Amino acid sequence: MADNLPSEFDVIVIGTGLPESITAAACSRSGQRVLHVDSRSYYGGNWASFSFSGLLSWLKEYQENSDIVNENPAWQEHILENEEAIALSRKDKTIQHVEVFCYASQDLHEDVEETGALQKNHASVTSVNPTEGEHSAYLPSEDESSSTVSCQMPTEQTPNSDLESSLEINDVEATGEEEKRCDDKTCVKSASEEETSENVLTTEDTTLQPRKNRITYSQIIKEGRRFNIDLVSKLLYSRGLLIDLLIKSNVSRYAEFKNITRILAFREGRVEQVPCSRADVFNSKQLTMVEKRMLMKFLTFCMEYEKHPDEYKAYEEITFSEYLKTQKLTPNLQYFLLHSIAMTSETASNTIDGLKATKNFLHCLGRYGNTPFLFPLYGQGELPQCFCRSLNEVERLLIRMCAVFGGIYCLRHSVQCLVVDKESRKCKAVIDQFGQRIISKHFLVEDSYFSENTCSHVQYRQISRSVLITDRSVLKADSDQQISILTVPAVETGTFAVRVIELCSSTMTCMKGTYLVHLTCTSSKTAREDLEPVVQKLFTPYTETEIENEEDEKPRLLWALYFNMRDSSDVSRNSYNDLPSNIYVCSGPDCALGNDNAVKQAETLFQQICPNEDFCPPPPNPEDIVIDGDSLQSEASESSFIPEVNSETPKESRSLGNPELSSQ
Repeated sequence: MADNLPSEFDVIVIGTGLPESITAAACSRSGQRVLHVDSRSYYGGNWASFSFSGLLSWLKEYQENSDIVNENPAWQEHILENEEAIALSRKDKTIQHVEVFCYASQDLHEDVEETGALQKNHASVTSVNPTEGEHSAYLPSEDESSSTVSCQMPTEQTPNSDLESSLEINDVEATGEEEKRCDDKTCVKSASEEETSENVLTTEDTTLQPRKNRITYSQIIKEGRRFNIDLVSKLLYSRGLLIDLLIKSNVSRYAEFKNITRILAFREGRVEQVPCSRADVFNSKQLTMVEKRMLMKFLTFCMEYEKHPDEYKAYEEITFSEYLKTQKLTPNLQYFLLHSIAMTSETASNTIDGLKATKNFLHCLGRYGNTPFLFPLYGQGELPQCFCRSLNEVERLLIRMCAVFGGIYCLRHSVQCLVVDKESRKCKAVIDQFGQRIISKHFLVEDSYFSENTCSHVQYRQISRSVLITDRSVLKADSDQQISILTVPAVETGTFAVRVIELCSSTMTCMKGTYLVHLTCTSSKTAREDLEPVVQKLFTPYTETEIENEEDEKPRLLWALYFNMRDSSDVSRNSYNDLPSNIYVCSGPDCALGNDNAVKQAETLFQQICPNEDFCPPPPNPEDIVIDGDSLQSEASESSFIPEVNSETPKESRSLGNPELSSQ
């Protein structure tokens, strides 16, 4: 950690989540001196990604630090008579109701270690007999929360040498790669380099492999670095605000993405694929010819519905579900449109919201693939760091940009309090864990850092999250490298639809032969109570008994994590007690599928700090930058050290020079 920082900055940012990282990058790019600190040992906060052992360490420290008691604050002696302090919390209360289950075979030996990982924590994982799961789960009290984690994140990815590329997309359909271990790095070999017959193993991989190769817990531990597990599960709309920002700021050259290959629906107890593009619609065997024509006619209307107000004005006050019933659409089409295209529920959206969501879905189709969505290699946790310049891929992108333009980053560096001038009622400085007073004009603070006194009138929503490791996809296909999104509608009144995102190994988020599945919904109860019914519909717990008819068998559940996460995205700034006008609040992740809220929030905060400045403009050509002495050298401290990037990305990535011309 840095114990000798400069004593004055223009902007101090506390927390390294996505909105904080974007804002810090934008301020640095506009010439502001930025200090970006986080008391955690990893970037991203609740936007972070972990390897499997890193996640276990996060769970362990969550348990160990849940009983932190604030001692007598030493910073009080640094407060002058004409000042007052806003104390910051040492205890993160944004994560609750954590439950972990391990269903995979427990053949764990003492000498099994994750390759290249730090010491793991087996105590965090509960071995579960499917019939005894309720009695053996770990369930902390509501007061318990996550805390600082010491974990090893993947080293940063090397920027593509073709700097003209706007965005890197990996073609999932062409992924037949073979992964192999080279020292501590993952080397991915393209199938085109070694296969003489491309389609020989396709059927065998998708049907026979799970039967032949049972995944054990020791395998998961040993291959733990192949996992990149997001705390928050999101996708990027191909024409969304974040993709536009990545391209505009030229940060996209540091990232690679995968197309989401399938949009699925859960209907009448089974999973089926939803036709999205025109080709999908007319090739679909699920729809009759009449239904195909009806669907194409309605989708064409949605693309330009504003031009035909007479078609929907009379229905503005009713739900989108009721509106669809007036459009002479079959129940089959209504279901697909409501849950898999508009991605809403029977009661959640009115007609206008539903039409807007459908238009946005259609507008994003075809830019980079047959679905509207992209997923960043190595997980969502990469995004903030792209703008800041450090450890993760899409998080990694944010951190890179800010550090290049003068930002200083300090992990494991706590801010004890904010110092407020009594006369002007403006915040003037912070006092860190070493008692150093650091002066600044503007202060951005992530919501989780505020104490209970500051947040006593704030009403938070909660997000229910689950992370699963399974042995096969929820819907078999010719290729085992499918990335899918599925919406499971709510069954009971007062509950919410559950969003399911299933990731294959080519996303660099799980080991080969497994799938990483994320479930998300707005909380009505604890995460397990909200999500376990959906898990039971889609998966079956792993058992040692071989099931005779594997064709009808659901995917096996190997490992499961449930937790609730705070959603502060809709909290008004006025809800916080007595915050000076130059303290800005950044929220944590919301429950939405995309990242638009984080980008909008970052741009709003940036315009308040730097009015009339361009938000994240493209950086100058590196050849035009004149370096004055060693001004861009790293602050020589462990907390601001920026590691070299690594290149463990699939070789099938292709460059898109102009994304507008890449539509297929």
